[in-house]
Order: sequence, then C-alpha cells, then structure tokens
Amino acid sequence: MTTLTEDKARTEVLKLYGNRLRLRVCGLHCEGDRLLMVRHRGINQSDTFWCPPGGGLQFGEATREGLIREFDEETGLKIEVGDLLFVNEFREPPLHALELFFEIRVIGGFVRQGVDPEMGLDDQIIEEVRFMSFDEIKSYPPDEVHTLFQGCRSLDDVFALRGFLAS
Repeated sequence: MTTLTEDKARTEVLKLYGNRLRLRVCGLHCEGDRLLMVRHRGINQSDTFWCPPGGGLQFGEATREGLIREFDEETGLKIEVGDLLFVNEFREPPLHALELFFEIRVIGGFVRQGVDPEMGLDDQIIEEVRFMSFDEIKSYPPDEVHTLFQGCRSLDDVFALRGFLAS
C-alpha cells in the first residue's frame, strides 16, 4: 500500500465527499484514560486530521450496522453500539457532514490500521489508528483534530457532550 501525496489525498477526498451533505456515524471508545483515534490525510489543509473512528452511512444501512462496519474497516475491532451521545455538524467547506456520535463497547478484534473502501489500495487516506490521551489530543493544533474537542477539558467532558454541536 502506497501513501498518497497530500495534494492527491485532498483531491480524492473532495471528489468523493465534497460539495454534498454526508451522514456519518462515529464511535467513542476509551481504554483507561485513552481514546481511540484515527489519523486521516486530505481532510483539511494540513497533513494530519485526528478523529474518532467512523464514516459515511450507506443507503439502506441501519445506523448501528453502519457504525459496526466502519469500526471493523478502520480499526479491526468488533463492537456493540451503545447510546447516541450527540450530533455534530462538521463544516469545513467544501466538506459538510452531520455526524452521529455513539458510545461503543469492544467485543472482539485487535486494533490495527484499517482501510477506507471508497479509496483504492494505493490511495488510502487512513494513516494511523491508536489510543491517545486527552493531553496528547489537545497538543495538536485545533485544525488537526476534530472540532468536538474544542470546548472540552477532559475525556469526561467528551463523554458528557449531549445534543447538537455545530462547528
């Protein structure tokens, strides 16, 4: 598997997801004091974008089934989907998504760097999957981590988010 250049990654992301509204399902999973995060390329102008695992819901797919599929594709983990915690509106034009964030529980598998099936094997944008402390997440510039972390001071704050968030 080869790595895309930053410009090519951004072009591929915009071609697939730009200038349309997407519905995404995302999951929050902690082990100890660390949150599972995925690093993507091509989401923003920098070479790094960290966010919890998740992705686009497919037409006709149940929400929970979509999140189970996304976790398996991106992280190799088998999960059970818990409660809906909050909805986030992600707007970084030309990207626009409504994201449903759920609490999840791991029931099997091992953490690994997965793939984005919408991308070819030589065009993957998932660069890394790992558990990160809250301090590590907050050490990145704000444009390199998901906006859900902006108003939070701890992982407890992240898991306490409720309702509708707009970025």
